[in-house]
Amino acid sequence: MDMHRLPPFKIHAACGTLGILDRTRAAVPAEDIVRGMANMRERGNGLGAGYVGYGIYPEHADDYCLHMMGLDDGARERLRSYLQTVCNIRHDEPIQTRPTPTIHDEPILWRWFVQPREDKLAGRDPEDYLVNVVMTINRDVEGCYIASSGKNMGIFKGVGYPEPIAEYYRLEEYNAHCWIAHTRFPTNTGGWWGGAHPFGLLQWSIVHNGELSSYGVNKRYVASFGYECTLFTDSEVISYMLDLLCRRHRLTIEQAALAMAPPEWEEVDRVTDPARKRMLTIMRQTYPGALLNGPFAVIAGHDGGMVGLSDRLKLRPLVAAEKGARGYIASEEAAIWAAGGQPEKSWPVVAGQPVRFDLYEAKEAAA
Repeated sequence: MDMHRLPPFKIHAACGTLGILDRTRAAVPAEDIVRGMANMRERGNGLGAGYVGYGIYPEHADDYCLHMMGLDDGARERLRSYLQTVCNIRHDEPIQTRPTPTIHDEPILWRWFVQPREDKLAGRDPEDYLVNVVMTINRDVEGCYIASSGKNMGIFKGVGYPEPIAEYYRLEEYNAHCWIAHTRFPTNTGGWWGGAHPFGLLQWSIVHNGELSSYGVNKRYVASFGYECTLFTDSEVISYMLDLLCRRHRLTIEQAALAMAPPEWEEVDRVTDPARKRMLTIMRQTYPGALLNGPFAVIAGHDGGMVGLSDRLKLRPLVAAEKGARGYIASEEAAIWAAGGQPEKSWPVVAGQPVRFDLYEAKEAAA
């Protein structure tokens, strides 16, 4: 696909992000998140936008859903040929779209609902197996990229502004209890469909404002665990890092945040509680390759809720809010107001500390 020329300047606070979660799992209308993203139009330049929705495939809730982007007409059959050797294909269909005037050069879009083949697992963890399947497709299946691979969720993204991307993908037809969205202002890499946000792997998805000066270190670190970055942007590595830390290493969200945005050694030295000081020291010594350097603000979705995290100096804006059962995280509070009306409570996300909104347990939702 044609790469677009980048502007000869940088907007250091650019890229717009927004997440909305209903903690009772009630449907959040897609128009809410689209309205919030429209409020931040100047944070993008039309070179990328996208959405992720959770809870959108209840009829296939137990299957992994692979959203494919294909660069040519033969991509779908090449992917089918590979998937048949490693997965049971429960169902597949085109991702429904509509003609939209400003959306051009779109790829072949298809979704596959799959389960790992039992005869291929050989005792391996099914999710580790699916990670390897996704990495193999992105690396070896010519002209194919997997945009999302989790259960009961999907990523919809492309080259354009947020409003036409939502129109193109017919987002109003999906019922999601969590939406996360992004409008892109790329400064170091070109705009193409696979490089738009969100990025995802299994249940984790992320949108990111900023740039990682540690990308080379982070990329090599996740590669040592079998994750390969192939989508030509530093943001991709964050989704793999979250899968590695939270799923494979079983860290809590707070512990993963300490690995990715730890306090400086000078701050660790000033800690007076011996147990906490030892914990912080062990985290920094154990996970040096997970440390994200540079300005960043991330909103991450997962099957249990939504998380926001900024760098240790808060060089990119991020704010959180609540209204009833809804939680919000965004680059700007104005976007939250546009998305859901006046929040009951709002606060800035503290540098290096995660803010999280978790789905209610069944008994909490019923109360």
